[in-house]
Amino acid sequence: RRRLVCRSPMRSVRTAAVVVCSLAVFAGPATAFAPAALAPAAMRRALSSFRATAPAALRFAAPSASLPPRVLRPGAMCGLRMSTSSSVDTVEAQIQAQGELVRTMKEANKAAPGAHSKEEITAAVGTLLALKAQLEAPPAEKKPEKAVPSATMPRLAVPDTLASSLALAAGRYKVKALMEADSSLVGKEVVVKGWVRTKRSQKEFSFIEVNDGSCPKGIQVVATADIATYGEVDKISTGAAVAIRGTLVESEGKGQKYDIKAIEVELVGDCSGAEYPLQKKRHSLEFLRGIAHLRPRTNTIASVARVRSALAQATHNYFQSVGFLYLQSPLITASDCEGAGEMFRVTTLPSTVSKLPQTKSGEIDYSKDFFGKPAYLTVSGQLSGETYACALGDIYTFGPTFRAENSQTSRHLAEFWMIEPEMAFADLPAVMQNAEDYVKFVVSHVLETCGEDMQFFNDFYDKTLLERLKVLVDKPFARVEYTEAVSLLQEEIAKDPSKWKYPEVEFGTDLATEHERWLAETKFKGATFVYNYPRGIKSFYMRDNADGTTVAATDLLVPGIGELVGGSQREERTDVLEAKMAEFGLNKEDYWWYLDLRRYGSVPHAGYGLGFERLVCYVTAVENIRDAIAFPRYPGSAEF
Repeated sequence: RRRLVCRSPMRSVRTAAVVVCSLAVFAGPATAFAPAALAPAAMRRALSSFRATAPAALRFAAPSASLPPRVLRPGAMCGLRMSTSSSVDTVEAQIQAQGELVRTMKEANKAAPGAHSKEEITAAVGTLLALKAQLEAPPAEKKPEKAVPSATMPRLAVPDTLASSLALAAGRYKVKALMEADSSLVGKEVVVKGWVRTKRSQKEFSFIEVNDGSCPKGIQVVATADIATYGEVDKISTGAAVAIRGTLVESEGKGQKYDIKAIEVELVGDCSGAEYPLQKKRHSLEFLRGIAHLRPRTNTIASVARVRSALAQATHNYFQSVGFLYLQSPLITASDCEGAGEMFRVTTLPSTVSKLPQTKSGEIDYSKDFFGKPAYLTVSGQLSGETYACALGDIYTFGPTFRAENSQTSRHLAEFWMIEPEMAFADLPAVMQNAEDYVKFVVSHVLETCGEDMQFFNDFYDKTLLERLKVLVDKPFARVEYTEAVSLLQEEIAKDPSKWKYPEVEFGTDLATEHERWLAETKFKGATFVYNYPRGIKSFYMRDNADGTTVAATDLLVPGIGELVGGSQREERTDVLEAKMAEFGLNKEDYWWYLDLRRYGSVPHAGYGLGFERLVCYVTAVENIRDAIAFPRYPGSAEF
């Protein structure tokens, strides 16, 4: 099965080529087809003529991967392509050859019944009829040949109206790739696609800044009035989607490496409406939250998205590099991990109160609900993570969590992402070391890969940001016990209590953000672990220390944010854990499987949780956590 490409319309070869090509198509992979077996002298002569002349006139190519055996394309003679347009006599020759083939196959079947299947003969006759129809049809209007897509980039068929569109043209360059390219690309033709940031028009030319989201800055396109599609330029406005083909040239302007000299400009999506809310001016982040579907087009939110993406990728890179397995923990749970009761309920019960099933005592009967019991959106993947850590060693979860906390502060979301590693055969010092290594790893990754974005945040949000992050990467994290931290705060507050919103600090106080930031920013001047907290302000699963008043828990405090990480050694002793569940008012029957981990092969284990949006805020210096996630969810708002 070979496809023949005829380089010369040699009549002496054409008929033989057609015959051999047709024979090859009918020879399926399970059929040994020997041309000599057909016996007719005409066929043998055609084959002899073909073999004698083929080297000079024909080139063999591998069969098209898109054409299965026995599939014939009418008028194309199974892949035989002429280097010149098919003339009438060429088609007549093909009809003659195909007719000879059909007769030969029928004669072969008479001599040896079953030599050719009915389907094969039907297909051959179909091809013959298609050739005759082609001969009788009026000549078609000649169309310019379309470029054949690269074999490494298969393309699906698209309507003619789209196939000619520059918006779908292959060979697109991202703006970032062009800006980082060396001089070897200068003078080459490139295609860019994106959205217009600005346009400045003169009498004979226009400057268009195009940004595609791959980096903060766009690339400048220079379109002169002599290009055929300059009329498209007049229609372009801020926010319009465009596709531009042009030549990459060295820029004559300051602050930019390359420009594109336009050859063709296509307006893909118009944005000329006067009501478009993102005009060329600075908008407040609060205003942008009201148009969250458009705010990714702004400098700040686009840079946040790129940094967030880099942090997520670095998270997986770090944990995979140190042997952790990625666990996808469930979003629906019947367990309250934090024991705070601030959870979103999941139910399929009727929304009409009168139709709700009730127990004899008048309460809602959740045994009639979808899961047969009360179910909630999870506040943490930790409990699920512990089960796998106690079998696989080290795991981490990375996914959305939910908390129904009625808070409108800049630090809280109802839906947020958590990174929660769990480690078997580990204690509290292991938690602090792993958390320090992780934070330094991801921050280093962002500094290395998001240079322009980080410079933007340093210039417009915090002039000390880059310096602060470099200190975090280079300096060991401080460690201080909770009891000592309280003493340090008491001494500082005593100097001037009026400067503090919460001046009352004592053992058992849940430290406020102002306390955490003073410890990290002023006292220790860097990231700081506070550990061994009072057991009364921490969760039930944290391991009690020997003193009976504290637990093996820690918080990582960082400048500008306060708490970034919360972790602990988990309580692995069954009797102690059951007693704490009773103390916290939890029904141990709901946690039977969690207690089983302590009954069967219990080991010391530990872990921590890191709020991903808080990490994004810390790295970008964006103050409101609602700007660190694509579509923030908070009390009274679930738009988009």
